[in-house]
Amino acid sequence: MIHPDLYKKAVVLDTQEHRDLKIAKPANPWEPTQAVNSILIAAVEFGDVCSDYPILFIDAGKDEEGKSHMAPIAALGVANGENLFVEGNSWRARYIPALIRAYPFGVARAPGDRLLIMIDEAWDGWSRTEGHALFDDQAQASQELEDVKAQLQKIEAEMQRTRLLGDALLEAGLLSPMRFDATLSDGQKITVDGFWVVDEKKLSELPDEKVVEFHRKGVLSLINAHQISMRHMQKLAEWRVARSEAA
Repeated sequence: MIHPDLYKKAVVLDTQEHRDLKIAKPANPWEPTQAVNSILIAAVEFGDVCSDYPILFIDAGKDEEGKSHMAPIAALGVANGENLFVEGNSWRARYIPALIRAYPFGVARAPGDRLLIMIDEAWDGWSRTEGHALFDDQAQASQELEDVKAQLQKIEAEMQRTRLLGDALLEAGLLSPMRFDATLSDGQKITVDGFWVVDEKKLSELPDEKVVEFHRKGVLSLINAHQISMRHMQKLAEWRVARSEAA
C-alpha cells in the first residue's frame, strides 16, 4: 500500500530513530500527489468514490502460491505522472480516498503477516523541535500516533476484505481488459489502457444462483458502483485538455 509516486522516502517508523519526530503542520494530503494518477481503494469506499472518480481494476500480481489477484483503484488522471484532481490548493472532489488521507503515514506487511507503520521521511511537515509528538518521553506512542495506528489498521483490514472482491470477480470470469478512447472537441485523441472492468455481457450471463450469491454478499452493489463510476472517464479526458490548454 506504499505508492512509489506518493512516498518519496518510505521508511519504517522506528521508536529510536524517530523518537523526537513531530508533526509541525497539518497534513495537506494532496500536496504530494501531483504525480499520482491512481490510488488503491477499499470496497467500503465505493459508494463515495463512484460519485467523483472512475473505479477501475488493475492486475495486483500473484501471491506466494501463484494465485492472481485484481485490485480496485480510483483513477486520478489519464496519463502516467498526472493527477487531474489537484488544482492549485484545491482537491476537485468532495471525497478524498483513504490512502491519500492517511499520508504521510502508511502501512506495509512484513513476513509473519505483521503490520509495519511507515512514514514518508521526505514530507516537509516533520520537525524535531515543534509540533505534535509521535512519542512521549518514555518512547511510547502518543495519542496522536495511536489514532494514526487505528486508522491504518482499519484501512488495512478493509483492503484485505476488498481482496475478496477481486478474487470473486476473477473466479466468476467477469473482468475484461478495456481501452478507453476519446476524441475531444479540439480533435485531440486520448487513449487509456492497462485496466480491467466488469464485462456487462458476462455479467448478464451469470447463473441465477451466482447472481443471488453476489447479491447477498454485496458484490452486485459494488459492481453497480463501478459501472456508475465509468462516466467520469470522459470528465477526466476533458480536464486533461483544459489543463493542456491552460499550460
